[in-house]
Amino acid sequence: MYNDLIQKAKTVLDTNFQPGGFTIPSKGLYPFQWKWDAGFIAIGFAHYDVVKAKKEIETLLNAQWKNGFIPHIVFHTESDTYFPGPDFHQSHLSKESNPDYPSTGMVQPPVLGFVLEHMLNVVEDKKAMLQFISTQIDKVFWNHEYFYKERDVTNEGLVYIYHNWESGTDNSPIWDDIWATMNPPQYTFKRKDTSHVDASQRPSNREYDHYLYLIDIAKKYNYEDAKIAEHSPFLVLDPLFNAMLIKSNESLINLYKKLGGHADKIKQLETWQKQSVASFNRKLFNEELGAFVHYDLKSDQQIPFVCSSSFAALYAPIVDADRTEILVNTLQHKFGDESLYLCASFDPSSERYDPKRYWRGPVWINMNWILYLGLKRAGKTALAARIKADTLTLLKRYGFYEYFDARKKVPDDAFGGYGGDNFSWSAALFLDFVNEK
Repeated sequence: MYNDLIQKAKTVLDTNFQPGGFTIPSKGLYPFQWKWDAGFIAIGFAHYDVVKAKKEIETLLNAQWKNGFIPHIVFHTESDTYFPGPDFHQSHLSKESNPDYPSTGMVQPPVLGFVLEHMLNVVEDKKAMLQFISTQIDKVFWNHEYFYKERDVTNEGLVYIYHNWESGTDNSPIWDDIWATMNPPQYTFKRKDTSHVDASQRPSNREYDHYLYLIDIAKKYNYEDAKIAEHSPFLVLDPLFNAMLIKSNESLINLYKKLGGHADKIKQLETWQKQSVASFNRKLFNEELGAFVHYDLKSDQQIPFVCSSSFAALYAPIVDADRTEILVNTLQHKFGDESLYLCASFDPSSERYDPKRYWRGPVWINMNWILYLGLKRAGKTALAARIKADTLTLLKRYGFYEYFDARKKVPDDAFGGYGGDNFSWSAALFLDFVNEK
């Protein structure tokens, strides 16, 4: 049924795989290695080219900093098609940075723990994959240790992000009220992304002023986490980010048990996990909205909006049966209209919803993959099946784009595939969907 699309997905991944042992998300638009992209990409490769799958992870982890930090972009090569590049980020300002790998001083959702476990589940040669995991897993544990040591300012098992790009959901309407508290300078710069993609599908120039200003604050303090936490106007507990950390904790525990030994690391992970799960439920759940929401540490209050991140906790060992029912009802009520594909990245009933602009509304394949597995975990098989069917329909209809219009009927029969074309994680996770055992 999907034979031609399967071959095309492999071609996308193989073409985007670079001589340096990493995969670019999309030619021109994203010419470097991104952290959570690399994880999803490795899952796709695991289905047909295990050598590349392993190399993707190994190349990313080689760029780890001295303190366990893994950057959200690693600038393995030079390119003039992306801004801001290594000259703006200046990762060398941090005494913890890796001198061999120019990078950003930001992170992305910690997916690598569950990525390694998923790769093990996918491949035929479990023994060889487990041997590979044994050479990499401590680096992922070390990354988690970094988060709990440096990013948990309230000592309650929840880690903050200091930049919207760290969330992975770059220009979400979630951040609008934080931007309203800021008045950054107007930067002079040349946008590179809008030379590849229609500007109506991307963040605005004024939004970029906020993004660059937050980076400048971090640079001012040499990327020292404690000083960033003190001085940055953006300090948020993100439900997607923390759910991915908790899910990866669970996977690391499972993998360490398979490897044998490592009792001290397992005990530490279980200690982190217990506190994280309790705090996640206590601090991030909004009873009125019936969903998990973001928390602004600067104003010490929840940010009361529902987005696709609100349901990521279903994929992790976080949600009890009663709250699962509430989450599923909210998902169906706010996002499940039959005129829409699941799952829009922001509440379609909100005045802030934009069906075309990046994370302000479009469907993203990686989020659908997370929600699909979360709904399966929760025993919600019918809704999980709908998400999978909608995902495959979008990919078959439009191809391997970066994100997609959630509307089943786009105005004037316009094309509903947006952002970068031949996008790697869309191709990779398509392969995981269709090869599901």
